Amino acid sequence: MRNALGSVRARATAGATLVVALALVLAGTALLLVLRGNLRAQTDLQAEVAARAVAARIATGSVHGDLHLPDGDDRPVVVTDDDGRLLAVGDDVEEVDGERVAGGPDGGGFDDGADGGHHGEVDDDVKVGDGTATVDGHRADYRFATVEAEDTAGRKAVVRAGAPLATAQQAVDSLRTAMLIGLPLLLLVVAGVTWLVTRRALRPVEGIRGEMAAITASTDLSRRVPVPAARDEIGRLARTTNETLAALEASVERQRRFVADASHELRSPIASLRTQLEVGAAHPDLLDVPGAVEDTVRLQQLAADLLLLARLDAGERPAGAPVSLAALVREETSQRPADRIAVTVGRLDEAEVTGSRGQLGRVLGNLLDNAQRHATAAVRVAVVREGAEAVLRVEDDGPGVPPGDRERIFERFVRLDDARARDDGGAGLGLAIARDVAERHGGSLRVREGSVFELRLPVLS
Repeated sequence: MRNALGSVRARATAGATLVVALALVLAGTALLLVLRGNLRAQTDLQAEVAARAVAARIATGSVHGDLHLPDGDDRPVVVTDDDGRLLAVGDDVEEVDGERVAGGPDGGGFDDGADGGHHGEVDDDVKVGDGTATVDGHRADYRFATVEAEDTAGRKAVVRAGAPLATAQQAVDSLRTAMLIGLPLLLLVVAGVTWLVTRRALRPVEGIRGEMAAITASTDLSRRVPVPAARDEIGRLARTTNETLAALEASVERQRRFVADASHELRSPIASLRTQLEVGAAHPDLLDVPGAVEDTVRLQQLAADLLLLARLDAGERPAGAPVSLAALVREETSQRPADRIAVTVGRLDEAEVTGSRGQLGRVLGNLLDNAQRHATAAVRVAVVREGAEAVLRVEDDGPGVPPGDRERIFERFVRLDDARARDDGGAGLGLAIARDVAERHGGSLRVREGSVFELRLPVLS
């Protein structure tokens, strides 16, 4: 139960229902206020029309018997003078705002005297307010309009006419009742539809979760999560998850091969060194000290390469110091007097890049070592600036790299057959390390034509 209430489906349903409920309450409240205001305005207009009709009859000099007051059931009307004395009252009107008016005169105070040439008038100002009246024994709420009038004899009267609020109140009450009944039902429908739609939408997510749990339990990274047919966010999530699993599978497989190849490469120098030491222990005069030193150096270089690769795989970022490639080439070539073939330094454009001087020196050293192993009589190095890139080229006059192997040689522990036969101890890690370092410096390393290795790095702006 707790899991169900804490699920995304439950939260989405609760959120949608809450939002719809808030919107409906606000809309319903606004509708009730607008309806109440419109009905009240209509009631005010009815009361004003009734009051002005009676005031107009008074202004024309009609006596009380000719006022024709409306029926009290429809429009309770009370006419008084300036002093508040009752002059006329509608039929069946018994009480207005708590004051009894039943039995009053039918319009006393008016007569048929000559008007003396005076013209009656009706005041333009109208006062409207709430009130109560008892008509034929029934008490109800009304909106009363008050208008002042003057007859042809100059006598003033105050006409107060009411319009019932019962119809407006009934309409507002009916709408409120309908909303109170319909709102919970509508919210139930919204909650149910949201629950079903969310469950249907999240069903693929549960499938992805279940498959990921199974992959974790089985450690079988070749499995993939199901991809829904819909090309929506969940479909993109499934495809991205499968891409991540594929990258993880490739990484794990590469790591397994790396460990296996490293074990194989370490086994040979360790076994050779152990054999020489055992022979030396049994027969000191047969100890091959130069061979033991050579195996130890090879083992040390291999361990250094493996350590560097481990740091690169762990995401080690190069330092952000400026490095001059021309100065790097001059320094690196000056420290290689024992090379089989002297390195020819060609064009050296001044170009600074950002990175680790030690790692970039390692790249150049690995490229020169590779050229020395394959060259016949010449090894050349140059630095050329091309636009926003600095290009370091290392070239030899050897047989070159076959087109089909120009990418494979950058894989770890890969050595071509003739290279393996002529190798003096390399483990096939030099070019792999060089490319990894180049890519972590934002550049690239590739073989162009034949045996031209080209390192491209962005120039420091």
